[in-house]
Amino acid sequence: MAASGTAAPRRLVQYVVVRSDLVHTLAWPLGAVITQACHAAIAAIHLNYNDPDTQEYLAELDSMHKVVLQAVDQASLSSLSETLTEEGIAHKLWIEQPENVPTCLALKPYPKDIVHPLLHKFKLFK
Repeated sequence: MAASGTAAPRRLVQYVVVRSDLVHTLAWPLGAVITQACHAAIAAIHLNYNDPDTQEYLAELDSMHKVVLQAVDQASLSSLSETLTEEGIAHKLWIEQPENVPTCLALKPYPKDIVHPLLHKFKLFK
C-alpha cells in the first residue's frame, strides 16, 4: 500500500485484441488463434523495444500484465487499428500470411488509463 501522499505505482498493461469470429464462426482451432495473439504481442514489443514503457514492462518479467479482448470480426478489428493510429497509439496489426488476413492486434505496453478509453467497448476474449 502506498504511503499517504504518495502515488500508487503505475500499472503497465499490454492489450491484445483478437477476432472472436475466427473461433466461433470460421472454426479456426483455438491453438491457431492463440498463436496469432502471441505473434502480435511479440511483434508489438519488438517494434517498440526501446520505448521506456516497454523497457519498464520487460524489467518486471514475472509480473507482466496482459488483457486479451475480442473484436467481433475483421471490420471491427480494422476500425480499431485505424482509431489507434489516429490517436497515436503504437500497436501491431497482425496479418496472417500468406492468406493476408488480419487476425488480431497488440498494443505496446501502456499505462491502463491512457488506452482503456479507446478499448472499453471490447469485451474480454472468451
